[in-house]
Amino acid sequence: MKMRKQVLLLVLLAALFSACSQNETRLQDGYYSAVLSDFDDYGWKEYVTIYVSGGKIVTVEYNAKNASGFIKSWDMDYMRIMDSEDGTYPNQYTRIYADALLNKQDSERIDAISGATHSYETFKLLAEAVLTQAMEGNEQVAFIDVPTSE
Repeated sequence: MKMRKQVLLLVLLAALFSACSQNETRLQDGYYSAVLSDFDDYGWKEYVTIYVSGGKIVTVEYNAKNASGFIKSWDMDYMRIMDSEDGTYPNQYTRIYADALLNKQDSERIDAISGATHSYETFKLLAEAVLTQAMEGNEQVAFIDVPTSE
């Protein structure tokens, strides 16, 4: 009987520690946004906004705006040029990256899309920032420095 109590105690302690570590990394419900602190070399300011409910990301928006507020994925001229040169375009890769974050719930498990690797790096920075905000329950917009081109 004494051995059984010790085993039960160990199981309960393991569950307690497991629950504590899960609560520490659990996302807080709410809306969280991260945006580049300035416009990139092409005049776009990328952003990611997520909505968390029940500790899980339920919506993700990833896009960019120019100084006039025009959405990058709506720019048909830009789309045609980028698609012909890189094989992808903002209306496509922004949805793919956003969907990957929604489905994987983890910015580290998202793969780059050929032709949109610069945006991938920016997306990862923004996604990591909103996830940090969501873990802390901090709904203030996170401003992220523009990644430098190498």
